[in-house]
Amino acid sequence: MSLQHSIRLAISNDFLNAYNELPRKIRNKVSELINRFRLGPTRSGLNYESIRDGREKRLKSVRVDRDYRAIILKPESGNVYLLLWVDKHDDAYQWAKRKICRVNEVSGALQIIDVEQVEETTEKLSQRKNQQQTGRFDFVENEDLMRLGVPEILLPALRQVVTDEDVEELLPHLPREASDAVLMLASGYELAEIFQQLDKTQKRQKVDPEDLETALKNEDTLSRFMVVTDDSELEEMLAAPLEKWRVFLHPSQRKLVERDWNGPVRVLGGAGTGKTVVAIHRAKWLAQNRFNNPNDRILFTTFTRNLAVDIQANLKTICSPELMGRISVINLDSWVTRFLKEEGIETRIVYGSDTDEFWSRAYSLAPSELGLPISFYREEWREVVQNEQCKTLRDYLSARRLGRGTRLSRKQRQQIWMVFEEYRNLLREGGLREPDDAMRDAVEILRAKGRECLPYQAVIVDEAQDMSKAAFCLLRAIAGDAKPNDLFIVGDAHQRVFTGNALL
Repeated sequence: MSLQHSIRLAISNDFLNAYNELPRKIRNKVSELINRFRLGPTRSGLNYESIRDGREKRLKSVRVDRDYRAIILKPESGNVYLLLWVDKHDDAYQWAKRKICRVNEVSGALQIIDVEQVEETTEKLSQRKNQQQTGRFDFVENEDLMRLGVPEILLPALRQVVTDEDVEELLPHLPREASDAVLMLASGYELAEIFQQLDKTQKRQKVDPEDLETALKNEDTLSRFMVVTDDSELEEMLAAPLEKWRVFLHPSQRKLVERDWNGPVRVLGGAGTGKTVVAIHRAKWLAQNRFNNPNDRILFTTFTRNLAVDIQANLKTICSPELMGRISVINLDSWVTRFLKEEGIETRIVYGSDTDEFWSRAYSLAPSELGLPISFYREEWREVVQNEQCKTLRDYLSARRLGRGTRLSRKQRQQIWMVFEEYRNLLREGGLREPDDAMRDAVEILRAKGRECLPYQAVIVDEAQDMSKAAFCLLRAIAGDAKPNDLFIVGDAHQRVFTGNALL
């Protein structure tokens, strides 16, 4: 069975995610609906229904059964149909009422936009902004913002952005390519550098906003739509069990996975964009195609122990036992503890309230004339000493304290350092370390011994947005000198937005 020759069908990631959440019986009915659609989208049996009070007149509802509906963009002319959402009857209609589907007239990408959320966010940002304030992105022309993927309807909201908080407010409502670009703009990247990094240096020819056929060839479009060209692939995907769905690789993601990178690569994306799935398939592809000798090893690390367990389980669904034997999955703190133990250093990593007693004892050395509470010391330790990787008083005296508020003289820093030094010594006497200190110890050992003591040819990193500068320094030390396919890092573009960039 094949799709009519003249018809183009594209299925959105949102539809696939919604489909995956349906009961198995309903998923079977949705598959039957897609099969009927592929026989002919204009057949009378499909019974398209308009969305009452909908923002997008081309969006139609199609019956799955008595209780469920699919939402389809049915063109007024042309042969491109978009399968966008599936849900319970009322929920499907509510989803469709708020959405519009537009081709960005500068970038050429097909974008689905929640108009109600855009209007609410624009109003909220407008009320928050003092009209005398300079907008965060006033220096960027509308055409350049749209070229970076910002939908025209969101330009008014972008013009109201002033603070970091405003940026965070706006990011979830942008298409992925635009959120990555706005994130970089907010972090101080030059516009030309953003165009270069996001591969948008070439201006596009005039875009026809009604030409969905051309829009479906756009790379940004293909990051959120699967264009059905292979019926067998679609049938296999829809029939796959749940555990396979958890690691389903969208065709648009393959270009990230199945290619040789000259050195470190970082993949950014918001929640639900499949970053972990990309990382999982990258590990498999490298083990199969690049580092496939029996003694080759790949380190797959992440921030939390629970996520490492999930990744291990998901890898097993797509990897043979032989491949799994060459991919080591472990969260970074556990790796550090194990590595230090192998080097003869018994230590336990401590967090948060586990350090309260040690802070209380170290605080007893704090000069009373400074009048600084213990909370100041703990924040200064976290935001300055650890973030700037201060190991000595000299490091602390020269460390930047941006955003700390309280000004400190050189003499005051010397007095404060006594508390920090005592705190660190107390931890070590107890065989304890904070994560950043343990990571720096591991880096020093690797630099002294040479990374040849490690078996890894490549390092895959998930949830990188939660990792510190010390963590990135360790990852670089584990991977060794930059070389092809050495570091593949994925993280959420919408978290830890304004922290300093780590050098890879």
